[in-house]
Amino acid sequence: MLKYSIRRLLGMIPMLLLISIVVFTLAMLMPGDPFGGEIDPTNTSPEYIEQMREKLGYNDPIYVQYFRWISDFVQGDFGKSTRYKMAVTDVIGERLPNTIFLGFTSLVITYILAFIMGSYAGRKPYTIGDNLIGGLNYLGLAIPSFVAGVFAIYFFSFQLNLFPSNGSVDITITDGTFEYWLSRIHHVLLPAIILGLLGTASYTQFLRNDIIENSRKDFVRTARAKGTKESKIYNVHILRNSIIPLVTFLGFDIVNLIGGAIITESIFTFPGIGQLFIESVTTNDYPVLMTLTMMFSFLTLFGNLIVDILYGVVDPRIRVE
Repeated sequence: MLKYSIRRLLGMIPMLLLISIVVFTLAMLMPGDPFGGEIDPTNTSPEYIEQMREKLGYNDPIYVQYFRWISDFVQGDFGKSTRYKMAVTDVIGERLPNTIFLGFTSLVITYILAFIMGSYAGRKPYTIGDNLIGGLNYLGLAIPSFVAGVFAIYFFSFQLNLFPSNGSVDITITDGTFEYWLSRIHHVLLPAIILGLLGTASYTQFLRNDIIENSRKDFVRTARAKGTKESKIYNVHILRNSIIPLVTFLGFDIVNLIGGAIITESIFTFPGIGQLFIESVTTNDYPVLMTLTMMFSFLTLFGNLIVDILYGVVDPRIRVE
C-alpha cells in the first residue's frame, strides 16, 4: 500500500505540470488584464497601465511568463494579488477557514441524513416511507442550488428572520469570544443546510439501491440459510458492501471541502474560497486564479488516491499492491 501511494504521488507530478501549462495558457488568453479600465475604472491612465504591465512582465512572451511563474510556484512563491495588493497565501489564508467550516458542516449534514434515509429506504423498499424519501430525493436533484439558496434567504432570512442572509460572522462581536463562535455557527448553518440537503439526494439513492441489490445476493441467502441473525446479515454483509459507493464520493468531497460551493458562497455572500475564485475570474487576478486552480487540481488527484486506499479498507476483497 505504501509503495502504491508513493508511486501515485510521483505520478501526479507530470499531470500537475501539464495542468499548469493549460491553466496558465487559458488565464493569459482571457480578455483584458487587471489594469484595464474595464476591470478597475480607477486605472484609466495609459501611462500607469503600461507601467504596471511592464513591471509585472505582462509584456513578455507567454513562455517567458510561464517559466517565471512556475519556477516561483514550485518554490512556494504564489505571487501577489493584483486586486488585494497582498500575497496570494495571505488572501487564500483569510478565506480558507470559512470554506473548511462551511464544507465540513455541510458534509456532516449530508452523510448523517443520507445514511439514515438510505438505510431506511433500503431495508423497507417500496413502502410509503421509501416512496416519500424517493420523492424528496428527486426534488433535491431537480432544484438548482442557486434557486434553493434564493428561496432559503427569502423565507428564513427576510420573512422568518431565523438566519442571517450574508457574511460569516457578526462584525460587531469581539473576535475569539463565545458569542463570536455562536455567530459563526449561526451564519454558516443556512448555506450548509442548503448544500447538505442538495447533496443528500444522490447519496441516499445510491445507498438505498445498493442495499436492495446486495440483499438479493447469493452470499446473503447463504447466510440466512445458515441461521445467521438478521441484524448481523445486515450490518456485516449488506451494509458494509453498500457503503462502498459512498467512499467514492468521499474522495471528491475532499475537493469540495476546500473548493467550497462557488454558487452557494456567491449567493450568501459568504467570504470563502468559492467566492474568491469568482472574484479572481471577474477581475483577472491571475496569481489568485491560477493558484486556486492548481490547488483544486491537486486535491482532485489526491482525492482519487484517497478513494483507492479507502476501497481496500472498506472492502477486504480489494487490496492495492
